[in-house]
Amino acid sequence: MNMNKNNFKIAPGDRIGILGGGQLGRMLAMTAARLGIKTIIFSEEQNCPAGSVADELVFGSFQDANLLDEFSRKCSVVTYEFENIPLSVVNYIATRSNLYPGRDILAMTQDRLSEKSFLKSLGLPVADFTAVSYEGDIKTYLEKTGAQGLLKTRRQGYDGKGQVQVPDAKKAVECYYEIKEAPAVLEDIVPFEKEFSVIGVRTLDGTFYHYDISDNEHVDGVLKSSVVPTSMPNKLQKQAVSYTKLIAEKLNYVGVIVVEYFLTKDQKILVNEIAPRVHNSGHWTIDACVFDQFEQHIRAICGWPVGCFDRHSNAKMLNLLGDDVSEWHDLVSNPNTTLHIYGKSEMRAGRKMGHATTLEAI
Repeated sequence: MNMNKNNFKIAPGDRIGILGGGQLGRMLAMTAARLGIKTIIFSEEQNCPAGSVADELVFGSFQDANLLDEFSRKCSVVTYEFENIPLSVVNYIATRSNLYPGRDILAMTQDRLSEKSFLKSLGLPVADFTAVSYEGDIKTYLEKTGAQGLLKTRRQGYDGKGQVQVPDAKKAVECYYEIKEAPAVLEDIVPFEKEFSVIGVRTLDGTFYHYDISDNEHVDGVLKSSVVPTSMPNKLQKQAVSYTKLIAEKLNYVGVIVVEYFLTKDQKILVNEIAPRVHNSGHWTIDACVFDQFEQHIRAICGWPVGCFDRHSNAKMLNLLGDDVSEWHDLVSNPNTTLHIYGKSEMRAGRKMGHATTLEAI
């Protein structure tokens, strides 16, 4: 990529705004600091993980127009580290600052029905699904298919929250009450062999890149580990990458995009969901690659050329959930394991408190 100084949109000393103050915002801010770029975190949590490493923390409600205006005016470009941001907030910021990824992408991925419908419109393979507005929709669908289903709220679901398995049509009402009668999507339960993800990056000029695919293991809907390299055949890997590239192109995406997939027992790929941001399953890139997902995202939204995507080590990333983090001393005793603690003030069961990555020579 041939670029001169005038092509660069953001320079060292400029400010990036990050909506959200969790561990992803923390790692973005730490990366930006190394590049000489200042970060401003806007968080509704005062003692957030990102606040202690950023140049500035704006604390308060996302709905506070004065704070939003202050935040937007200070930033050359704004990004976000989680999806559940009110669209009114994103719309406001988008009129006052550059926002990557864009507002329309966030609107689509906040709604599981919109996301599934978008993927289907591209001709991509997804698990069969139906929209649910009341319990009768669940009964009708399961009586027709004779299958089990996974009921997911259309909004606000992450890490296994907002979803419940429906074993048969007789349990429709009970399961619908369990999600508090929220608008939902009912998906067929897929008997899969493995879960995996593709971490892609698309730049301002529309060029698409990707990391090696990781095999992922979830426990109770929360990612427990990611392993590279994947054990999938090359043909299937190329197919998944091509799907991810198509999604990024159709969305006119800028930054890191992650698409999660199922590999079925009959060796077919199904698209599960899109994450419009840096992602937990890409944490292994911090230690196993020269340029990790956080730097690639910062570079992409700033208009910089991205770095190489080569992997110099095999890796297993292990999430430290809840009191797993108390075993930190055992982890650091392994000379091939790196430790990342997020600085969260409260430990809860299932909460991501940190991660550890164990490296092996290729």
